[in-house]
Amino acid sequence: MRDGSVLLLVAAIAFVATHLALSHPLRRMLVGWMGEAAFAGLYSTIAAITLGTMIWTFMRAPTTPPVWPVGNGLWAMATVMMLGASILLMGSLIRNPALPGAGGSAATMQAHGVFAITRHPMMWSFALWGTSHILILPITRNIILSGAIVFLSLVGSFLQDRKKTRLDPAGWAAWKSRTSYLPFAAIVQGKARFGQFGAYSLLGGLVLWIVASWAHIPLSGIPAGIWRWLT
Repeated sequence: MRDGSVLLLVAAIAFVATHLALSHPLRRMLVGWMGEAAFAGLYSTIAAITLGTMIWTFMRAPTTPPVWPVGNGLWAMATVMMLGASILLMGSLIRNPALPGAGGSAATMQAHGVFAITRHPMMWSFALWGTSHILILPITRNIILSGAIVFLSLVGSFLQDRKKTRLDPAGWAAWKSRTSYLPFAAIVQGKARFGQFGAYSLLGGLVLWIVASWAHIPLSGIPAGIWRWLT
């Protein structure tokens, strides 16, 4: 691995490790010591620095040969995955009991729409984003960066379940009984029903998918998503 890729790997590990440490084992101690507001400032600062460093090293890492050939089949798969990720992300912004300030909504909220698919739709949207980008750009620097996002999303959501269970045992237990960590598991098990997404999930996700994939053209010069076949 070339030096630039090594630096990127170190930056990615720092980004993931500090995020997980501050979100979970160190959070209670630091909040008790400095207060919620100061901790939020510290968390945001470290997250911004480590993310910025990861992006900076990514831009300067060498472009290596792809690990596998990429054809229209993988592009089509990634395009569909990104549409699903966009719908999950937009749906996760409305009435999500995992978001800060959601209160006790987990105890009474019904699992429909994106939450019937998974109780962590935002995290899984990031995981799908990372996976789809690895599929179509399997070079070292992208595998490191996108892999870090996938790892943080999936491990972070698992640890979030543990933290929420500790903070709201009854409410989160009730929410877990109606939902699943793995996508579609609750539907297969009969605990939730597929559907009732709402316009904000479907239309919002569709608009985000179209605009974000189009933005690849001016930003990177690479037509992505449906634009690969329309341009």
